[in-house]
Amino acid sequence: PRQPAKTLWYDRPRYVYLEFCVEDSVDVKVTIEDQRLVFSCKNADGVEFYNEINLYARVNSKDSREKRSDRSITCFMRKWKEKVAWPRITKENIKPAWLSVDFDNWRDWEGDEEVERAMVEQYAEV
Repeated sequence: PRQPAKTLWYDRPRYVYLEFCVEDSVDVKVTIEDQRLVFSCKNADGVEFYNEINLYARVNSKDSREKRSDRSITCFMRKWKEKVAWPRITKENIKPAWLSVDFDNWRDWEGDEEVERAMVEQYAEV
């Protein structure tokens, strides 16, 4: 049986970030479409994870990426409309139990563009 991965998200002026918290992931598949993201993988114990998110707003799927680490898979999706805040990540105004705001990375946007650019460059290097 599949189960959703615990997922954290946060919003920035140009990108929306999602972190799927699965340690030692294998068979990672991330499909980023203009209005939807589909994530699946297995962990070291063979448990299957699957998340499907209809996104709040449109993203540029061609300028969106993911980065896998030992502890999680982070996706960053380029917003179609930059500098427009997303009040939530999902199109529907419901919050799934597995989805939380990443308050460690949530910030006021003022003067944040340089920080964001550095983060994206750091991800892109991998």
